[in-house]
Amino acid sequence: MPRERKKLLLRLDPAVHDALARWAGDELRSTNAQIEFLLRKALQEAGRMPRDAGRMRRPGRPARNETDDGDVPGGEDEE
Repeated sequence: MPRERKKLLLRLDPAVHDALARWAGDELRSTNAQIEFLLRKALQEAGRMPRDAGRMRRPGRPARNETDDGDVPGGEDEE
């Protein structure tokens, strides 16, 4: 069972937030995912990444769900 993700209120300078949002968009991540990506990178570089930290989801849109027969819902064959 996946662990519940922690919620955190973060106050940022508006210019810093805008720069993060643009960077996140360039890498197909949400601003939140970009912040987590950068924090994880900093933890790894400092040798402080916890061994039990879960993996991040890959950037970009999640794959669309397939039906049991392998068809993608809403595909061109559906009317």
